[in-house]
Amino acid sequence: MVRIEKEKLLLYPKDIKPSSRRFEVLGVLNPGALRLSDGRIVLYVRVIERLKKIQDKKYFYVPRFAGRNRFQIKVDKFPKENIVRWDNLAIEFENGTKRLTTLSHLRRVFLDKSGFKILKIEQNPGFYGTLNNAELGVEDPRIVKIDGKYYMTYVGLSRDEGISTYLAVSENGIKWERKGIIFGEQDKDVVLFPEKIKDKYVAFDRPEGNFEFSTPHIWIAYSKDLLHWGELKTIQLFPKHKDFFRSGAGPPPIKTEKGWLFIFHEVTSQQSSGFWLNVKRFFGIKIKPGPDVYNVWATLLDLNNPEKLIAKSSNPIIIPKKKYEISFEGKRVVFPTGIVLDKKGKYILLYSGAGDVYVTVKKIKIDDVLRSLKSS
Repeated sequence: MVRIEKEKLLLYPKDIKPSSRRFEVLGVLNPGALRLSDGRIVLYVRVIERLKKIQDKKYFYVPRFAGRNRFQIKVDKFPKENIVRWDNLAIEFENGTKRLTTLSHLRRVFLDKSGFKILKIEQNPGFYGTLNNAELGVEDPRIVKIDGKYYMTYVGLSRDEGISTYLAVSENGIKWERKGIIFGEQDKDVVLFPEKIKDKYVAFDRPEGNFEFSTPHIWIAYSKDLLHWGELKTIQLFPKHKDFFRSGAGPPPIKTEKGWLFIFHEVTSQQSSGFWLNVKRFFGIKIKPGPDVYNVWATLLDLNNPEKLIAKSSNPIIIPKKKYEISFEGKRVVFPTGIVLDKKGKYILLYSGAGDVYVTVKKIKIDDVLRSLKSS
């Protein structure tokens, strides 16, 4: 692990008012982050809401976005005899398809220049789904500035397009123009590099499928216009280990003199394995066997060839160990999605979802992360 200079539990569900009296806020998490021209930092925080009443004697009730250009929610109802199974988060139909009982949108939170003090929490949705764009929810934004414009990749849920990654662009970080889907169904954790490399835009993504020969892992893609992507290929950025079964991008890469610093998450489930015994031995952290653990790793990539791995962390740089990093399911989660440089450019402010419920910020010295990496 690396030394965390400063850390704060920044945002709680109680800080956010529901978008309607019919809803309750279950979690605030996985924010995209950007620094405005005046130095303030803006977070686009994912807010998970659920109807207070999801069923009665005859029906299940599930929400979706229904507005074309404005925030509007419609509640669909389904007879209980058409539902084969359900829980508090989803209902399932006879053909195997599902609908969520929750609905996610993004809320803007303004921070001071230090990135630790909240100046304002907007109590109206700042970015949300529409009838033709992520009607079943908007999740997990990543924001990067390229040539003076802000670009946001986000996960959108739809009855027709499934779970896909969309793109939006903004001149000022507040008003966004939607560009549509850039990576198709079951392709998530998309981050853009903050500049072109060899006259091409570069992105990391993580496609998934129902039939797999290997565990889901990170891919790289290239584009001339940010809308059409090709030259797809897989890359191996993390230590191969039998207990790792998923990885995905964290926030967008940061450019340093030594290379692209790229932070990502890795998921393991076998906490009683040799890997976790090493965690206990080297870091003194005792973690009881249980569900999944989302750790944070780092790599250094060549500035001119981001497929070339220069160095990588041999152990996680951040491990979830705080009580608020444990979800209601027992998962241990640090899920980094937002990154901003401090004003002197020596530290990163890493904004993460914690325990699938909260938002945290960690201040970490860039040189400390680089020193923790081992040559590949």
